[in-house]
This record gives sequence, C-alpha cells and structure tokens, in this order.
Amino acid sequence: MKKNEIKTSGKNYPVYIGANIFDSLEKVINTKKVYRNLFLVVDKKFQSLHRQDITRFTLNYSNKIYLHEYEACEANKNFESLLRILNDLITKNYGRDTTVIAIGGGITGDIAGFASSIYSRGVQFVQIPTTLLSAVDSSVGGKTGINFEETKNIIGSFYQPDIVLIDTEFLKTLPDEEIICGMGEIIKYAFLTDIKFFITIKNNLTKLLRLDSSITTKIVEACVNFKGDVVSRDEKESGLRKILNFGHTFAHGIEIEQNFKVKHGQAVIIGLACAIELSKKIGLLEKSLYNDFISLPLALKDKIAISGFDVEHIYEIMKRDKKGRDQKIKFVLLKDVGSLFVDVEAEENDILHSIRQGISYFIK
Repeated sequence: MKKNEIKTSGKNYPVYIGANIFDSLEKVINTKKVYRNLFLVVDKKFQSLHRQDITRFTLNYSNKIYLHEYEACEANKNFESLLRILNDLITKNYGRDTTVIAIGGGITGDIAGFASSIYSRGVQFVQIPTTLLSAVDSSVGGKTGINFEETKNIIGSFYQPDIVLIDTEFLKTLPDEEIICGMGEIIKYAFLTDIKFFITIKNNLTKLLRLDSSITTKIVEACVNFKGDVVSRDEKESGLRKILNFGHTFAHGIEIEQNFKVKHGQAVIIGLACAIELSKKIGLLEKSLYNDFISLPLALKDKIAISGFDVEHIYEIMKRDKKGRDQKIKFVLLKDVGSLFVDVEAEENDILHSIRQGISYFIK
C-alpha cells in the first residue's frame, strides 16, 4: 500500500493506493484518528457486486456505523437525494463527531462530500473511489456538489476529504463503459503533464483498457500525484487548477444536451476533441501538432456513440457553465503538451464549429 500526502491551505490528507487494501480501512481510520462514528454512503451497484466486503467491514466494525444505499446516476445527483442523506444523518442521531465515507464513483463522492460539508457545518469525510474515473480524478481535490436544472455541479463546495483510499482490486469488476469513462480523465492528464507521460498513455492504451496491473496502478498514482500537486498550489481554482477543466466545458454541455445518455468520462473524451479543434481553429495549436494530438481521444471513438445532437443547445448550456464570467464562456485550450492557456474566450462561430467537428467523429 503506497501513501501520498496531499497538502492544501485548509487541510493535509493521505491518499492510500494498492490492491486489496479495503480491509485496512479501520486501521487507516485509527491511524488518521478521524471520528469513529461512521456513516457510509454506498453506490447500490457497488454494493451488489461487493456485498461481502461491505458486510464484513460493517459486522466487524466496533463503533457506530450506518449504511445509506445511494443509486448513483446524474439524474439522482440532486436535492432530493441530498435531503435523504441528511435526513438519515439526523434520524440516526449522528452529530459533529461523525465521519461520512463515500464508497462509489464520482457521483457518490460528490454528493456525499457535499452532505459532509454542510451537515453540522461540516463533518469529517473519507473518499473510497471504486471507479477508474473517480480514482484518477474526482476523489482528490475537494470538489463536491449536485446538479440543478441544466447545469452540472452548480451547487456545491470545496471540501477536502480527510482520507482517500483507492483499492485497485475494485476496478476489476468495472464494466467496459466505466473503464472508457476513466480513460477520458487519463487522456486529459496526458495533455496536462509532459511529453513522456503523453507517450506512455498513447503507447499503453490497450493495456489500460484491459486494466493490466503492470501499468494501471502506476498511471493511477501518476494522475493522483499530478492533481495533488496542482491542488496544493491552487486549492480553490483561482489560477493553475483551471487547467484540470481541459475539455470539460464542452463535456458538460454535451452530457446535459444528451440527457446524460453519454456518461461524464465519455463526454470528456468528446470534449477533449472539441477543445483540440477550437485550439487549432483560433490558431493556438499548430497544424503540425494537431494530427498527433487529436488521434489520442479519437483512438476511443469506436467505444462511444452519439446518434445526433443540437449544437445550438449545447452552446446555450455552455454559456451557463459555472466557470464563465460576464456571460462569456471561458475555455482551457492547448498549445502543446504541458502548455495550456486558461480563461480563453472565442467567437461564437468558432465555438459552434468546434462543437460540430469534435462531435462528428463520434456520430454513429
């Protein structure tokens, strides 16, 4: 079990990564000395696949513990689900000496983290990501929230966890669709880091898609370390951390326009293609680099399907993105691997062109 320390202005916390380390959870809790009154928010799908692991932990746990099952999907990432979590916390007599533990993917972590941030003005919080996407990205960094109307994560908070525990053994039960979703964030990191990591990802896509243990754990660690470094330097996304949104402004618009039939990680892959198109369109990305860069998200185009889309609707949704300012969309765009620009504005026609072109690769 490897340990990485995330350091932020508000809190430092460990990230544990390894295979079959879920059974070490109680020991980790004792080591970190978080409160031992546990409230588990568990993704129902994960619970059905790993019932024995959860049952063994809850039966052997010596202090107060309660399990709240959550049906994790974008449609349930809302006030109603949040209120059910808060209601159980209240009716089961949980106080400030509580640790909420999210066990599931990014949706579970986001809503459980938000509940943790507002219950009793903040209780302790542990992330146990069980999807590839949440392992490499959303479990670290402290972003929490819910969707409202046609805007993703518009209501939420920055609330760092006290512990993150990533058991890579859980990834082996993921369906192919969820592995593709995780690849969206991994490919994003390929553009954010350096050319060595970019080439590593490009040369190991097949191994990553089958979760080959010789490469998967190393990539998870690399992504966590990179994001941890960015978050430690810019916890509240006032500057550097904005690079982590590369492709996401497009992705959120596509997700919502498609009524979440396209999952977040899949939309990120399409969004990366759109962002690369816009980078080229406005002259930021040289044509000599374009073909090499666009080939990475397009390597997964046969695994994502969109039957049709409304480009104007996507554009209108993007205008409501929480990162926008003065009704203007702010983009993260690419000049080269490891060289990105944030808060870039673009003409409407160039944005519409990039949406059409980027999505066109994935139309079936």
